[in-house]
Amino acid sequence: MFSKVLIANRGEIAVRINRACRELGVQTVAIFSEADRHSLHVRQADEAFCVGPGPAARSYLNIPNIISTALITHADAIHPGYGFLAENARFAEICADHGLTFIGPKPEVIAAMGDKATAKRVMQEAGVSTMPGTGVLQSVQEARAAAESLGYPVLLKATAGGGGKGMRAVGAPAELEKAYSGAQTEAEASFKDGRLYLEKLLRNPRHIEVQVLGDGFGNIVHLGERDCSVQKPSHQKLIEEAPAPSLSPKERDALHGMALKACRYVRYSNAGTLEFLISGQHIYFIEMNTRIQVEHPVTEMVYNIDLLKEQIRIAAGEPLGYTQADLRSAGHAIECRINAEDPRNNFAPAAGVLSSVVFPGGPGIRVDTHVHSGATISPFYDSMLAKVVAFGETRDSAIVRMERALRETLIDGVHTTIDQCLEILASQAFRSGRYAVDFLPRMMAAA
Repeated sequence: MFSKVLIANRGEIAVRINRACRELGVQTVAIFSEADRHSLHVRQADEAFCVGPGPAARSYLNIPNIISTALITHADAIHPGYGFLAENARFAEICADHGLTFIGPKPEVIAAMGDKATAKRVMQEAGVSTMPGTGVLQSVQEARAAAESLGYPVLLKATAGGGGKGMRAVGAPAELEKAYSGAQTEAEASFKDGRLYLEKLLRNPRHIEVQVLGDGFGNIVHLGERDCSVQKPSHQKLIEEAPAPSLSPKERDALHGMALKACRYVRYSNAGTLEFLISGQHIYFIEMNTRIQVEHPVTEMVYNIDLLKEQIRIAAGEPLGYTQADLRSAGHAIECRINAEDPRNNFAPAAGVLSSVVFPGGPGIRVDTHVHSGATISPFYDSMLAKVVAFGETRDSAIVRMERALRETLIDGVHTTIDQCLEILASQAFRSGRYAVDFLPRMMAAA
């Protein structure tokens, strides 16, 4: 096991990694920007070092400063969390070059699967069904020709990163040039990688993802699926649940089988997530996240496995302590993302000081957060304040607990998505479990 891990991230995931390390008896080093100097993850770590000013490109994406900090503090490994450098194959290579263990897949696997366009080609080689689309685009003219061939609507997507960044739906030729420029600029700012590819945009599919774990000894398992179809118009997820409701046994088996087939083909190790769209009788692979996901807590709740600890153990060279036959899910879990956003103003991010913060508790409730009363919400980063997770023996009981938990939550000082989440939970479409990715935009349009 490692003696010291540098946490190359911020916010709630940095807090989450620190907790996992603490429980494994591993010391931690936090990095922070000048804007995050008083953040919770800085207080909780054994050591903390500033790596640059507020903008992410000069701090959390500053590879020389991060590597230097790891070496100065004698860290054994670096955990990248999600976002920032989590799916940067070159960063993983640089870690190895300096004798640091990157807590994640091998660099060549990140390059193959973390890059969305390359991952599609690899999955086609593996015999996994993929969305009709292109490889990496070289120009807006190439995008225009591809869109004409596929037929509108289409979706422009960044090859790097995730979280809805660098994505633009295009419904007609006149929209393409502006969408291409916007997606490229956003991707470059978020991931230092402005490359794009294009896919056919399905009408109202369900967005389902499968959690996987693999060790360095060839053992690979799945930990069920999550439904991530409640998405904002920007394609960013707002509510996730596990297991996915309204899946037939045939669909569930097909999803799990495709995920394991893909992972075995690339000899995957560590934690990862394969994302699929289901439309009618068709299941399409769309991308793989070669990292931990924001929504990992719902899987942890139903499988009673700490995915962050598993990541660290696997990276330290330990085998999985179980096989697929040993894994059983129980109950139902729902996660609501509490963001500093104004849903009535197109989810515009909100910055400011939190004058008062109270989070819920009680049976079946978990809160992952980095904020507290008096915390400053910076305009430099993602707007997520907390993740509230509710667990119940049934889906209905999980919904009831979530509603209770959200009503107990108090955050003053900025607009949040709490009321929006309550409206979703109360809607007939969500209650039925038969909703698709158009659900939230349609509900908001009808309001």
